Amino acid sequence: MTSRHILVVDDEPDIRSLVQEILEDEGYTVTTADGGDSARQARRARRPDLILLDIWMEGTDGITLLREWSENDGLPCPVVMMSGHGTVETAVEATRLGAYDFIEKPISLAKLLLTVERAFESDRLQRENVDLREHAQPVVEPQGKSAVMTQLREQAQKLAQHNSWVLISGEAGSGKGTFERYLHEQSARRDGPFVEIAVGSISEQNSAAELFGSEDGEEVHYGRLEQANGGTLSIGDIADMDLQTQARLLSVFQTHSFTRLGGSADVEVDLRVIATTQRNLEDEVAAGRFRDDLFYHLNVVPLHIPALREHADDVHELLDYYIDYLVTHERLSYRHFSVAAQNRLRNYDWPGNIRELKNLVQRLLILGTGEEIEVAEVEQAISAQPVTGDTGAPALPYDLPLREAREKFEHDYLLHQLAEVGGSVGKLAKRVEMERTHLYRKLRALGIDHKKG
Repeated sequence: MTSRHILVVDDEPDIRSLVQEILEDEGYTVTTADGGDSARQARRARRPDLILLDIWMEGTDGITLLREWSENDGLPCPVVMMSGHGTVETAVEATRLGAYDFIEKPISLAKLLLTVERAFESDRLQRENVDLREHAQPVVEPQGKSAVMTQLREQAQKLAQHNSWVLISGEAGSGKGTFERYLHEQSARRDGPFVEIAVGSISEQNSAAELFGSEDGEEVHYGRLEQANGGTLSIGDIADMDLQTQARLLSVFQTHSFTRLGGSADVEVDLRVIATTQRNLEDEVAAGRFRDDLFYHLNVVPLHIPALREHADDVHELLDYYIDYLVTHERLSYRHFSVAAQNRLRNYDWPGNIRELKNLVQRLLILGTGEEIEVAEVEQAISAQPVTGDTGAPALPYDLPLREAREKFEHDYLLHQLAEVGGSVGKLAKRVEMERTHLYRKLRALGIDHKKG
């Protein structure tokens, strides 16, 4: 794994040399800059994990640099200011612009190392908090005592010990995301970042910039590859990736480097890629929509997550797990399933897989009364149809996770518009103002067959 990279910006050579020596002795990788221009170049050449920035420098001062970086693309990492004669005004301004802390000169060795350690810890906690808000639950071991789930966990634990790229396949809601995060947490990269990108949620025009970043003069946008340096990059819906971006990604696998859009210099990265797909990539390769060489690189260590109906013995444990989780974390009233209700759910087909099970449990805890959930209540919940408004149009899916709700809306919206234009994808593209190739890809991802009807 790549050691943490610290950029030291100070116009005093003795201080730069001293700080660099101290930090390198602690195992950090250090780049130094003697002023604004060299700091910009260093930041463009490699994304830092921490910046130590002197306030008072000839030419461009530290506050000006801090403001420039915070306004352009946001601070890429914690920034610690250094000054021998700071004022309250500069401290307030630096804090407003996002600086983490101050170190007074002359620099104390103990103070420097403690501040650096705390800055990294604060950054880690902030990332974890963001992650918890986005995923609504902490990373857990995939649930289930069935033979298939036991074997999958053992396989994931073995895969976690290696740096090979991994392909995870399975139906929507089957638990691919849980296994991604489990792989990361079980690996030597667990203290590094876990960065996600869902190809299906961004346009083809933006996918390369989101992955590889971009440069425009002095402005630098760090893509997901650089954000994941030293950790794991999760690429969701990789079957939706355009062929040009696939070629660029393959080059990263082969060379461990890339160039940003608009840039010319190579950027080196050390990361692991975990890709997920709902579609059969072999079929996509045969159809010419996915590169065979990228597929073979990813498919070295494939991991297929079965649909819930294929390990129905785990339904009981999953029901108990989500009841406990929702009662503990969302303060919902405790309820338990009767034996008859559990048996009914074991024999249910679960078209939405584990995600559907979680949503069902949540709905029954919120809307139900009484401590026991009977089979009649379960039957009503699983057979419920979408409520319609006065117009007859389906109501918005407020009870679903954001991404799932968005997918459902897009599915219903495009079906409606397709019917309005008589099934013509060309007319549909104009009507919804989407590029045709991207629209075809979107229709496939949503399971819409435009040839029917």
